Amino acid sequence: MTMAHSDLSVFEALESEVRSYCRGWPTLFERALGSRMYDENGREYLDFFAGAGALNYGHNNPVLKRALIDYLERDGVVHGLDMSTTAKRSFLESFRDTVLTPRGLPYKVMFTGPTGANAVESALKLARRVKGRESVISFTNAFHGMSLGALAVSGNAFQRAGAGIPLVHTTPMPFDNYIDGLTADFVWLERFLEDGGSGLNHPAAAIVETVQGEGGVNVASAQWLCGLAELCARWDMLLIVDDIQMGCGRTGDFFSFEEAGIVPDIVTLSKSISGYGLPMSLCLFRPELDIWEPGEHNGTFRGNNAAFVTATAALDLYWSDDELKKLTLARGIQVEQALAAVCAEHPEAIKEYRGRGLVWGLEFHDASLPTKIARRAFTLGLLVETSGPDRRVIKLLPALTISPDELDEGLHVLSRAVRECL
Repeated sequence: MTMAHSDLSVFEALESEVRSYCRGWPTLFERALGSRMYDENGREYLDFFAGAGALNYGHNNPVLKRALIDYLERDGVVHGLDMSTTAKRSFLESFRDTVLTPRGLPYKVMFTGPTGANAVESALKLARRVKGRESVISFTNAFHGMSLGALAVSGNAFQRAGAGIPLVHTTPMPFDNYIDGLTADFVWLERFLEDGGSGLNHPAAAIVETVQGEGGVNVASAQWLCGLAELCARWDMLLIVDDIQMGCGRTGDFFSFEEAGIVPDIVTLSKSISGYGLPMSLCLFRPELDIWEPGEHNGTFRGNNAAFVTATAALDLYWSDDELKKLTLARGIQVEQALAAVCAEHPEAIKEYRGRGLVWGLEFHDASLPTKIARRAFTLGLLVETSGPDRRVIKLLPALTISPDELDEGLHVLSRAVRECL
């Protein structure tokens, strides 16, 4: 059946050239449910993007939607800055009882501005304030956000160039397996810290993603993460884990660092913490680090009560037991097996596949191929994005609630798109 083309002229006429996702998916989306999106002509798309990880529980999750509608219909507070509200109380109680206490995590909870970048900014500010030092260690291919402090600890040259000013007070070091196993873990960082002639100021902290999503789905091993935590403790540096995209169950456990058995000093959460795609960010930290003065870090939208409502519903629905974790890991095996088959079919074109839980990447030797494959997948009804500094990785980020049949359907479409583009 031939569909009418959507009129996108108003976007071309009025919206800034900075828009990006709409260029790869040139249609006019109208509604979404679960793991599917629909454009205004009724065309259906299977979503392996999940709002860049902001929709771990799918589009318009009915339980979360019902909780939000009920709250709005009784005129619940929507905007409250950092005032105490019943919605915030319910969230804090649920977060404590379903997430923090069962894991033995003593964290204080700070509500930052609505974006993940703001959570990162607050983490960097707090670390520097606590330690009285300005330098921060970051890692190659990291991505932590688009504000200046977050860009300074990010690796992508194109994104960093957009700052327009020098991005300072940070030093990048090799991420796990960055040099293909040619050097021992942290040999460069350890040497820089030991050597008074290295030019490295004593860092206040190191900030890391356990899986670098935007950086190309680079997975840090549990051993490497444990080594980093030990090094930070030995050198009086705080360890910050950016769990903005990989937290809230993306790798199986609620926090992506749980598998390694480490307890970071500071953790940032955003994206799927609201459960519904509503803006919400948290900065978690050990109680002894809570040296903020009232209002020292603030923001008009740091109290999104609508997000508290859906976040509480998500925690109560999915994190009172380990069923979602089991499902996520099972779905991850399903993805891994499918990607292994694609790699076996095209060994000359594909370098490798890698991932954890329900975040996976398929890396190609030819950097031009992933964009072509993603565009072909779109025409076949599948939404996937590319990642990595030169976009040579197809990144799979489906909802954790996706059904096995939907997952299999999308993986077959991806396999077809790869085959046709090759």
